[in-house]
Amino acid sequence: MRKKILLLLFLSAGLVSAQPKNNPAPASGDVPRPKLVVGIIVDQMRYDYFYRYYEKYGKGGIKRFLRDGFTARNNHYHYALTVTAPGHASVYTGSAPAIHGIVGNDWYDPITKRAVYCVEDSTVTVVGSNSEGAGKMSPRNLLVSTIPDQLKVATNFRSRTIGISIKNRGAILPAGHTADAAYWFDSKTGNFITSTFYMKELPGWVKEYNDKKYPSQYAQKGWETLLPIEQYEESTADDQAWERKNTGEEKPVFPHALAGISGNVFGTVSSTPWGNTMVKDMGLAAIKNEKLGKNKFTDFLALSFSATDAVGHQYGPNSIEAEDVYLRLDRDFEEIFNFLDGWVGKENYTVFLSADHGVMEVPAFWNSKKLPAGTMSESSIVKTVKSAMKEAFGEGDFLRAAENYQIYLNHEEMDKRGISQDAVAKVIKKALISDPAIADILNLKNLNNEQLTDYQLGLYKNLVNVKRSGDLQIVPRPGWFPGSGMGTTHGSPYNYDTHVPFAMFGWGVKKGETLRRTYVADIAPTIAALLHTLPPNGSIGNPVVEALK
Repeated sequence: MRKKILLLLFLSAGLVSAQPKNNPAPASGDVPRPKLVVGIIVDQMRYDYFYRYYEKYGKGGIKRFLRDGFTARNNHYHYALTVTAPGHASVYTGSAPAIHGIVGNDWYDPITKRAVYCVEDSTVTVVGSNSEGAGKMSPRNLLVSTIPDQLKVATNFRSRTIGISIKNRGAILPAGHTADAAYWFDSKTGNFITSTFYMKELPGWVKEYNDKKYPSQYAQKGWETLLPIEQYEESTADDQAWERKNTGEEKPVFPHALAGISGNVFGTVSSTPWGNTMVKDMGLAAIKNEKLGKNKFTDFLALSFSATDAVGHQYGPNSIEAEDVYLRLDRDFEEIFNFLDGWVGKENYTVFLSADHGVMEVPAFWNSKKLPAGTMSESSIVKTVKSAMKEAFGEGDFLRAAENYQIYLNHEEMDKRGISQDAVAKVIKKALISDPAIADILNLKNLNNEQLTDYQLGLYKNLVNVKRSGDLQIVPRPGWFPGSGMGTTHGSPYNYDTHVPFAMFGWGVKKGETLRRTYVADIAPTIAALLHTLPPNGSIGNPVVEALK
């Protein structure tokens, strides 16, 4: 008997010692959750930026994800139109445009027959500015819930959620429908503002931040490189013909002047690393003043850093400017993480990071290296389409709009004349397919019969929302997009636009990485699993189980 007791004691001790070390006390009663979750979106952050400037990153910023956390190294978007609003919506909902309804930054509504901006809301008014239009914003166009929404429900709305970004859509869509606040930058006044969807008056701490007039201070400082410019060996030399100049500059070179223009006085400032610094400072102010992470229930802070997008568009991903904005962002991250270590403790918060899309290299740079790329003319495409339609069907107003590489047809006119969409699709495809910039023209109402790979078919199916998408889809060739040859952009179904980071560290996160293919739709279910909540109601992804303890 004594031997059996000893054996049981031995086995019990073995089981206890084999268990992983417990995380610190949970924030939400007896349910194991961190005290604070910080979600980070870096606008236009391609996957390779994690490693491209690795040697110059500090120890406590981006390297902390790689050293102390988990990285999904083969993480991709699961739909074809890779732009800001659908990206933010998809990260935080685990869904796709076909379901969550955010099919672009803008789209044409075939039902109301008007253009729509992704977060527009005529029922609300601005708070914190005299720029009335800047505040008519809310998440009402988002058709599903977000991770912060689900956390709110799980804690009976005792958790708190705040979203902050330079861009209104970058603050509003991640924070969701139940957010306590979302703050975005008004480039006319230099203030962070919100709308009456959230509150009637700005909190005192936001007013105090605005009163410090940081944008004016940054405009006077201009933008110089963080390091001596000769150390930027990962980038092409300064002053390239394809880089756009700032207002008042003779050349697009360092140091950059940050002069504003009428009606957009602080737009240039917010489109430099100072824009990221302002989001960082607002985020820290929110944590301190709203005491995020200091309560019984888990809080959520959604930060979107969009200056990287503006810099990428203007100078291209191989520029010194792009390198500098990431080196400075790395230091902003380090400041945030160091503060959180002291504020709630190293093991009491979770951070995850992704991007809303990637970016293509500047075509002129690509061509200089004998690589295929180019630009297409949108006006020329529309002219060709109208001419082909007239020749085939006679005079008529056949086109409603063109947005997101999509053509919206006038079905009333077509029905009146007995013209089918299949007939129109054939005419337009024949007219455009010879354009060297165009790979294909798809009939979105008959996708299963298009000559697409299984992979591409899935991307376009996930993109199309029946009530908000167009009728025909222009597919650009890899490396081609609408533009003038200056700067670059994104929005394609190709790897340079779809391959973005997904990394986590902190409470509940294992150290490691995976090279299996994961999707942006998997991010929200992963965070839901970590928080022990239901995934958002439109979620189509799966948890990245390797990332969780």
